Amino acid sequence: MFLKGKTALITGSTSGIGGGYAKALAAEGATVMINGFGDKSEIDTLCQELESLSGVKAAYSNADMTKPEEIRQMCADCAEQLGVVDILINNAGIQHVAPVDEFPEDKWDAIMDIICNSAFHTTKAVLPGMKEKGWGRIINTGSMHSTVASPYKSAYNAAKHAILGFSKTVALEVAAQGITVNTISPGYTWTPLIEGQIPNTMKVRGLSREQVINDVLLAPQPTKEFVQIEQIAALAVFLCQENSRSITGANMNIDGGWTAQ
Repeated sequence: MFLKGKTALITGSTSGIGGGYAKALAAEGATVMINGFGDKSEIDTLCQELESLSGVKAAYSNADMTKPEEIRQMCADCAEQLGVVDILINNAGIQHVAPVDEFPEDKWDAIMDIICNSAFHTTKAVLPGMKEKGWGRIINTGSMHSTVASPYKSAYNAAKHAILGFSKTVALEVAAQGITVNTISPGYTWTPLIEGQIPNTMKVRGLSREQVINDVLLAPQPTKEFVQIEQIAALAVFLCQENSRSITGANMNIDGGWTAQ
């Protein structure tokens, strides 16, 4: 358990990829604070599972990623309750599918806030503690949409492109201080976020559910398989190892070959 004594803060982690990150880091001994929305009993169960895996306390924050003051408070609460943040994973995200000329402005703002702006606020809040320790790992969840685009996802594409550029910039700023900053960019992974966008895609493209899955989601992924949450989480664990300290400013694609084309 090489992360024993380390504290991890993971946004958007009450389910899906974020929940996978939390379990994988806890299994290596990390103390974890999760964040997100969801059923209280399910969140309590996840915290209990994390404590069972790590052998130490887990915590939960319901901070809204569209509200900077709540984000700053979450980071402060994590430091107070669990310890100074050693590992930050910015994973919170939402999706909306619509042509750009019909794209709701409130959806655009929410996607930018939750994916991009929240990562700025968390990173700004935790970096001083990492610098003081001389060690830190920041991992931002990107997407194949960090480097390539799909139609009808203007806000998501823009936000994921932005998160990649942000990661590279911060990596350069802290490269000599024992802190690495990387982006993990999954291809289509079966999560509540993906499942939730299927109805919109069906409506916009006039397709059936099966056609969306096979002809839209999996069509550009050469493996013709969804990426597994456990595979993404294992990559995050790898980036936290000492042997990975020279990997910084990188975009780690785990997309079934999508961006190799």
